[in-house]
Formats: sequence, structure tokens, C-alpha cells
Amino acid sequence: MEDLKTSEAWRVFRIQAELIDGIETLHNLGPAVSIFGSARLPDDSPYYKDAVTVARRLSQAKFSIISGGGPSIMEAANKGAYQQGGHSVGLNIALLQEQSPNNMQDISLSFRYFFVRKLMFVKYSMGYVVFPGGFGTLDEFFESLTLIQTKKIRHFPIILYGTSFWSGLIAWLKAHVLELGCIDKEDLDLFYIVDKPDEVLPIIQKHYEELCEHPEQEHRFTI
Repeated sequence: MEDLKTSEAWRVFRIQAELIDGIETLHNLGPAVSIFGSARLPDDSPYYKDAVTVARRLSQAKFSIISGGGPSIMEAANKGAYQQGGHSVGLNIALLQEQSPNNMQDISLSFRYFFVRKLMFVKYSMGYVVFPGGFGTLDEFFESLTLIQTKKIRHFPIILYGTSFWSGLIAWLKAHVLELGCIDKEDLDLFYIVDKPDEVLPIIQKHYEELCEHPEQEHRFTI
């Protein structure tokens, strides 16, 4: 029992160390956009190519890019910023499979705990772009919706990329979740759906300009 107590106590220190490392590293990052998506799509996927383009255009507009640091869409996001000379951040997670850091990061952090990593995403992002992906991608999407819906953070743009991928989920939300009264109609306005790289930057820029005009609307967690 004593060994268990010691182990649990040391886990708290590891969590604290990850929080401190993340905050100290990203504190002066400036305006940043997180791009999420699958770790499994090939680099000849249209979504991979579009993620590179979206990240490049955001980087050209002086937004830093944050990804999960892994392969596929995450690599594409980092590549678009890295090749542009902009800040390319990877928030890597230690996993038994799939996750290996891509080499397109100029700022790289590694996390043992998902919840600390997720906090860094939402604390240092002023917008999310969500490409097609699996459970992890869906988790980031729905958690951001929850935080905004419950007003734990200020509203910021959540952009779903690819109507053909997301339309079935949105139809289900309308036909079942909304119909049962589990969400309000206005909750379906908390995100955008786009199909072209050119559609992303104007949404992010508009939000950034509003933040500059009304800095009290800053959405980040205070911890």
C-alpha cells in the first residue's frame, strides 16, 4: 500500500512537470491555430495536401501552427508552417503504437498524459481546424464544443474540413441529438464546415481582428 501511495504521489509531480514545461515553452507563442486529423491517411490523400495548404496560408498570415506532432494530417499541418519558416509546434503524445514525432517541428513537446496535452491545445489556440480523423480527432472536436457550450472558454472558431466526411455526423446530431432535446439548435452554430483551403483563413482572421478590438474576450484558460 505504501508503494502505491508513493507511486501516485510521484505521478502528481510528473503531471506538474508536464504543465510547467508546456506553459514555459508556449507562453510567448503568439496567435496560433491547432490543426487536427488522422494519423493514418497517406501523403497522397487530398486531405493531406489540403492540410499542407491550409497551414501554409495560416503561417503566411503570421499564425503559428500547432498539431499533435505525429504522422499524416499532423505532419501535413507542421509541414505547411515549417516550410514557410513559421512556428511549427508539435504536441507529441507517448503511445504504444502509431505516434512517432514528425520532423517538421521547430517547437516540440512530449506528453505522457492526454489531459495535459489537450489543455495545451486549448490554452494556446485561437482556433481549431479539424480534418477527417478517428477517435482522437473526434475527441478534440467534441471537447472543444463542450468547453465553448458550457462557457468554460470563450467562443473561438472550430472549422470542420470536408463536407463529405462530416455530413453524416452532423445529420445524426440534427436528427437524434437535437430532436431529443439533448442540445439546442444554437449549439449547431458553434462550428463551421468548409471544403476549400481558401475558406479557412478568412474565418480565423475575422476572429483574430475581433480579439484585437476586444481583448477582454480572450478565450484561454487561466491556470
